[in-house]
Amino acid sequence: MSQQPRNPSADVAPAEVAPDPDGYLQRILRARVYDVAIESPLDPAPNLSSRLGNQVLLKREDLQPVFSFKLRGAYNKMVGLSPAELERGVIAASAGNHAQGVALGAQRLGCRAVIVMPVTTPEMKVRAVAARGAEVVLHGDTYDDAYGHALQLAAEAGLSFIHPFDDPDVIAGQGTIGLEILRQCSHPPDVIYVAVGGGGLIAGIAAYVKTLWPGVQIVGVEPRDADAMARSLACGERVRLEQVGLFADGVAVRQVGRHTFALAQRHVDRMVTVSSDEICAAIKDVFEDTRSILEPAGALAVAGMKVDVEGQGLQDRTLVAVACGANMNFDRLRFVAERAELGEEREAMLAVEIPEQPGSLRRFCQMLGDRSLTEFSYRLADPRRAHIFVGVQIQGHADTRALLASLEASGFPCLDLSCNELAKLHLRHMVGGRLPASAGKALDQGEELLYRFEFPEKPGALMAFVNALQASWNISIFHYRNHGADVGRIVVGVQVPPGERGTWQEFLDGLGYSHWDESTNPAYRLFLGSNG
Repeated sequence: MSQQPRNPSADVAPAEVAPDPDGYLQRILRARVYDVAIESPLDPAPNLSSRLGNQVLLKREDLQPVFSFKLRGAYNKMVGLSPAELERGVIAASAGNHAQGVALGAQRLGCRAVIVMPVTTPEMKVRAVAARGAEVVLHGDTYDDAYGHALQLAAEAGLSFIHPFDDPDVIAGQGTIGLEILRQCSHPPDVIYVAVGGGGLIAGIAAYVKTLWPGVQIVGVEPRDADAMARSLACGERVRLEQVGLFADGVAVRQVGRHTFALAQRHVDRMVTVSSDEICAAIKDVFEDTRSILEPAGALAVAGMKVDVEGQGLQDRTLVAVACGANMNFDRLRFVAERAELGEEREAMLAVEIPEQPGSLRRFCQMLGDRSLTEFSYRLADPRRAHIFVGVQIQGHADTRALLASLEASGFPCLDLSCNELAKLHLRHMVGGRLPASAGKALDQGEELLYRFEFPEKPGALMAFVNALQASWNISIFHYRNHGADVGRIVVGVQVPPGERGTWQEFLDGLGYSHWDESTNPAYRLFLGSNG
């Protein structure tokens, strides 16, 4: 590994090792994890480092055999069981990474493993656990349901319960990550960022690092809708959440553990909470540096690091983020891609009102200048005005405010929807409706035609298309969405007066883009066609 920048705190050796009343230093040094785990690399993240003005290092726990750190703690607990306990077998409750860690540990130790999973667990995860020889029991709709059933089965069958986080041996196993970080750095880092669910990971890392190097800051990161540790530390006692967000399902825990909370109180410097959009942006950041795709919980530390760098004003420091998991469901990738730009403050979503008159759409597009668009949905609904839903690339909140002011000053009332969950999740896909019969009659524009176009996706291509449309043609539908491909796709509804149909055909012939007449498409007739 390349030489790291000097950590100012590393120039002064600690006067003495910090107190360790629970003996976690010895527990971690004696932990047996490498029968199943690898010593994961500590990789530089050059793009993130350049953008944040700090040296960013990623602890790559996503490269473990089960794509998560969880096998460390699970195996360390299991390998310490007596021969009689192993003979009876082990049991765990989990919907994901802990389940795979226990299954792998049992496979390595040759013992029976029962994993209780909620019935809502994706089939992919169920198959992954079963493929390692574990017996899968589906029970209940939530983790709490599965957890209760697992405890009942453990008592009935004499199985050893392997807790996902609140067990000293599990905590010690996770603490080997802290041991590796200090060994892999030329100098102790300034800050280590760790995702927090039940608290086992941060408890283990903090117990080791703070005992040897108290000056290294340990920062925990949670989703804003699953912040049990942050609330507990603020209250001075464990808090149980009524509800938790499920986007980062690997850390969707209602209450942190007794052991983990006590260690966090002693060793964690601060907590940071992040939004789902910021998690999505972090997944993209790590992909750009490593070409690996982290799961939402796995990218939490990176998301929190970015927020903390801005909040604390950190510069020229050595920052470590633990990339703790990569068991990403494939069907989430579309959501992540859509929301990453919002989380990075590179996209704004706006609702804009324009006067319904020839040329107003072109004038609005000219106001956007050379900005790249990510989405553009428009449907004529009133003879006097129309509403546009547009996604536009921006350079932070200040740029968004400047754009809004410019549009308002030019007679285009607008609303910033970038933080509106209803708009981001649903309304962006629901903009539309039928063309009122009165709209065409009032404007004397004739029957609506619907065409689909494809064109090379490059800067300025969309604007060139809009400028090619004649001002006398009334645009009644306009939908464009950037799909991240090299081909752009537009659907256009246009009202061409009967006497100008020949001119319309000449426009199509001279455009040079592939196009299809969808005016008789049954889906269009059913959902978007005129009410007249």
